[in-house]
Amino acid sequence: MKTKLKRITLFNKYLALFVVVMMIASFSSTDTALAKEKVISKESIITLEKLSSALSEVADAVRPAVVNISTTSIETTEDNPFGDMFNDPFFRHFFGDQFGEPGHKRKFKSSALGSGVIVSENGYILTNNHVVKGADEIKVILYDKREFKGKVVGTDPRTDLAVVKINAKDLPTLSFGDSGKLKTGDVVLAIGNPFGLNQTITMGIVSAVGRSNIGLADFEDFIQTDAAINPGNSGGALVNGSGKLVGINTAIFSTSGGYMGIGFAIPSDMAKTVMDSIIEHGRVIRGWLGVSIQNLTPELAKSLGIKATEGALIAGIEGDSPAEKAGLKRGDLVTELNGKKIADVTNLRNMVAATAPGTRVDFKVIRNGKELSITATLGEYHEKKVVKKTAYDNALEGVTVQELTSSLRDNLNLPKGLVGVAVTDVEHDSPAQGLLQKNDVIQEVDRKPVRDTQEYEEIVSKIGKNDTILLLIYRDGGSVYLTIQR
Repeated sequence: MKTKLKRITLFNKYLALFVVVMMIASFSSTDTALAKEKVISKESIITLEKLSSALSEVADAVRPAVVNISTTSIETTEDNPFGDMFNDPFFRHFFGDQFGEPGHKRKFKSSALGSGVIVSENGYILTNNHVVKGADEIKVILYDKREFKGKVVGTDPRTDLAVVKINAKDLPTLSFGDSGKLKTGDVVLAIGNPFGLNQTITMGIVSAVGRSNIGLADFEDFIQTDAAINPGNSGGALVNGSGKLVGINTAIFSTSGGYMGIGFAIPSDMAKTVMDSIIEHGRVIRGWLGVSIQNLTPELAKSLGIKATEGALIAGIEGDSPAEKAGLKRGDLVTELNGKKIADVTNLRNMVAATAPGTRVDFKVIRNGKELSITATLGEYHEKKVVKKTAYDNALEGVTVQELTSSLRDNLNLPKGLVGVAVTDVEHDSPAQGLLQKNDVIQEVDRKPVRDTQEYEEIVSKIGKNDTILLLIYRDGGSVYLTIQR
């Protein structure tokens, strides 16, 4: 029995040794196979080298035309003689506002960085409006480190574009590409100065085109890309594989303030139209139809008996407008403009705005289930009057308001019949700061109805310096009362 057990033990030892040897042999064989699999083919190497060489060539060609824009602004603030301690609600609760009397005003400089694209040899530069907005000084730094003083030729807040001019000649430029031909998946490069790091180039693809309703501008038709865009890239170039300018980098989608894979650029077609108008006329000239429009929803389509799923639904017609003269009516669904499909409200608004006033355009509309062809001659769009109340010495000092235009009503999704003036800006030192917000609609001031900027001006001009002002405003789908005092 003992002999038998010894034989079994010996057998098990030999078996274990055999298994170990086989495993080592297997690993050795696997490693050899893996080593063979890791060999990169010549075709792959050649392809990657060609891609690397092509990207480097494009980058070298476009980089000299992208500039660094540095701006300086003079800000004004009020000094508190007691410091920030007496601004604390705890102290105000016990001691009141006697320690919170404003001190003397103090001026200081604030600076910001952005990017720009040289589009002409004699010094015209395309950038974002928000890069140069409110700037007292603009410094432009070229690729070769030369510095120039920049001057704003014109701005267009509605598209967030601006044109800056420097006194220079024979500058490197970028040619405009056809942004309308961009497709999802196209390779693009973003060039700019993120975080002040000059001439940074990132690569990605076009993630989507025609992005709108993002809330960055009135006229939105953004290119979405995953090419890394960060603060400081604003105003920089988005170029295609041919080194052509297809977009002006504008914004990022981020919850952290940094890159999260979603960036937006203004299409070059829109940018060029705006730029040419600013250079030629000193302002942007846009076409005007005179309609209030909204997107078609399944519920609206069912209620109106419309089988179409795309288009822009006319909700209102302005009196004596091109739309009224052409015979367009409330309830018409606009499906085409000059043979081009209309997908939604943004599509129609952008196409009308990009068409020169005086141009005859052909619409296809669906009315009562029938398709009609209507021709209209576009007028010129004029901004409604904007009133800035910084001159008034009362609690509404520093509040800017604007009359309710058709486009503004569409953008803010205001209900029919709502009248008032829209708040477009509240200065940082205004008594209304923190109470009134941009896009609030002021319906009443001290229980007096406000229908336009003229009535607003008449009412506010009679309010005393220390009077408490009662406002009725429309915000977030409802009306609320606010009181504002110094």
